[in-house]
Amino acid sequence: MGALPVAHGQLALTSPFLPLPRRGRPCPASHGWRRRRRHGAAVVAYMEPNPNSPAAIAGRLVGALPVVGLVARILSDEGGVGGDIIDFAEFRRRVSKKCTVMDSQAFYDFNERRGKPGDPFYVLLCCWLAAVGAGLLKTEEILEGVARLRISNDIEFEEETFIDMMRAAKEKRAKLKAPAPQIPMETRAEKALEAIYVCCFGQDMVEEEDEKLLRTILNAVFPSVGRPAIERMVASMAKQVASGERKRDGKTVSKEVQQRQLKDLEFLKQNKLDSS
Repeated sequence: MGALPVAHGQLALTSPFLPLPRRGRPCPASHGWRRRRRHGAAVVAYMEPNPNSPAAIAGRLVGALPVVGLVARILSDEGGVGGDIIDFAEFRRRVSKKCTVMDSQAFYDFNERRGKPGDPFYVLLCCWLAAVGAGLLKTEEILEGVARLRISNDIEFEEETFIDMMRAAKEKRAKLKAPAPQIPMETRAEKALEAIYVCCFGQDMVEEEDEKLLRTILNAVFPSVGRPAIERMVASMAKQVASGERKRDGKTVSKEVQQRQLKDLEFLKQNKLDSS
């Protein structure tokens, strides 16, 4: 879907994603929360529609019609008609429909452990960039953006900036008639984990409780990847952090770089104001 303005200062009141539940009981407002069925059918990610299904083909045809396509974008439960970029608000809505109460609680427990950088919306932005932006955004662009978010706390600006970047990349590929590469869901989940570490941990250690929560969060957002694969990638990252391997490989963002990025952020904001 095309990006819609999001009043991030009111997210807790207006967003369908993450009602804080009481432990062991569904939140009364969480009408969209259901447990995923695991028996008799494979768990499929909300980001993985069958491109050859009748619904997908119809969606592409409807999306090509100017008036009908617009109405479909407004009314469609799934969104993303005609290959549109899924914006952050729609991404959160899709995730919320697939999560359980325990999944929701994991986001809040993670927030309590990591403080402001572990805000559920920051974590979801990291997942959104990896899930939707993979193939359109470079890994370093994603990591630089979430590192800026860690120190600026300006999630609305980062969302708008990344939407613009994804649209520009998509238009460039369209002109070159070069479709975006098909990135496996497991790779997207790994990119999301990288982004979450940079945004929420900085250079801190990943403790055992953090690993547990990260496994739950990633499995909620990327269910088709499977728990074994997610457990492996989380354990591998925690091991790399503990051994110092990530610092040697340049996979962390230093404080000096973060300060430079903050200056770049102010410059970008000023440019946007001047051009508006």
